[in-house]
Amino acid sequence: MTPDPIPARLAALKTATTPDLKAQWRELFDSEPPPFNRRYLESRLAYRIQELAYGGLKPETIKRLEQLCEELDGGDRKKRAMRLDRDRPIIGTRLIREWQGVEQVVTVTQGGFEWQGRPYQSLSAIARAITGTRWNGWVFFGLKNHRRAA
Repeated sequence: MTPDPIPARLAALKTATTPDLKAQWRELFDSEPPPFNRRYLESRLAYRIQELAYGGLKPETIKRLEQLCEELDGGDRKKRAMRLDRDRPIIGTRLIREWQGVEQVVTVTQGGFEWQGRPYQSLSAIARAITGTRWNGWVFFGLKNHRRAA
């Protein structure tokens, strides 16, 4: 009997370089990696490797999870939209952007974002406060390639 190669692949994620993780992402997900932190990439890659090797969630489990999410949302469209926004960084992520020589740090929160100790509903509002002009906040903080979105 040959040993299972999956545990070795999972262990190798911890020592892989970030470019290697991104290359694995492209191979396993057939898409560009998201601009999230290394820990996020490692955990999602580990799940995907196991999912492809051992199988994913059963359709009944997926359906039950979706039902539970709907119950949590309570029919609130805004909450549902936030839950479905798969490009949104995970809570606690710090977005850093230098603007005119000053480092700007935004933290992703449960209800939106925080900048300079103040809560904001959108990244665009923060980008406007920083620059004084209208910006797409996702583009300003490098979370969305404006050319790819077009």
